[in-house]
Amino acid sequence: MSKKATPRRVGDTEARAFSRSIRVSPRKLNLVAQLIRGKKAETALADLTFSPRRIAREVKRVLESAIANAENNHQLDVDQLVVSEAFVGKALVMKRWRPRARGRVGAIRKPFSNLTIIVREKRETA
Repeated sequence: MSKKATPRRVGDTEARAFSRSIRVSPRKLNLVAQLIRGKKAETALADLTFSPRRIAREVKRVLESAIANAENNHQLDVDQLVVSEAFVGKALVMKRWRPRARGRVGAIRKPFSNLTIIVREKRETA
């Protein structure tokens, strides 16, 4: 009488990691996500390590989590992993304001983003 297992969201040779409410605009985060799409996992980690962008550290954490999920939860070979998808979504936007001249208000928007990274095991054909 237990609850039925939920079906996997990704394929048998894939693993995914998700980070919610990263404090950066989706547009800026997508620039870093573009940097790693389609690359081997170890190359993507190296690129993120030496990227000058502040948010690259957070993206690297999510990628490391996806690699760990692939290794520990799905028994995939870490050396064969490729970043198959890295996509960004909008989260909430904090709205603040700043007083301006003559009684007016300057709007300040502080956007948040969601990040999903999916790694896939790619077999070498000999």
